Amino acid sequence: DSLWSLHNVGQTVNGTAGKPDADIDAPEAWDISTGSPSVIVAVIDSGIAYDHPDLAPNMWKNPGEIAGNGVDDDGNGLVDDVHGWDFHMNDSDPMDPLDINPGGNPGHGTHVAGIIAGAGNNGTGITGVMWTARLMALKAGGVDRSISTAEAGSAIRYAVANNARVINASF
Repeated sequence: DSLWSLHNVGQTVNGTAGKPDADIDAPEAWDISTGSPSVIVAVIDSGIAYDHPDLAPNMWKNPGEIAGNGVDDDGNGLVDDVHGWDFHMNDSDPMDPLDINPGGNPGHGTHVAGIIAGAGNNGTGITGVMWTARLMALKAGGVDRSISTAEAGSAIRYAVANNARVINASF
């Protein structure tokens, strides 16, 4: 009821009335398709809270890696890149850390991932535009909202090499 961008019928949210049909017509689109787990969307951002209940069912898993064995199973030079990679810290944990300090990152990558593919029609949290797309977590910045060209470029190359059909880079 609070997601104006998906379906706006003029509902009031936090005391502000929406404008009817100022939205993306999501319910009409969902009558056609709610997405596909074969669509991989790379989110190049501050990481993704891949354990979030609305995101965990839609997280991409590298089919060539065995989680936690400390081995580069797929031979891409990155050990245990199961959900993606943290190009900022150069490690296998692209988790989006929350930083509630002034000017810190309020979970931007997680927020973006939820808009893209928060699990839909499950009675909890929010609904993403695509209910079942796979989210590839590519961390290329810090909680201080910094991002380097080298990190972004490496994340883009990783996404392409791992068959991402869409790359979200909202930095």
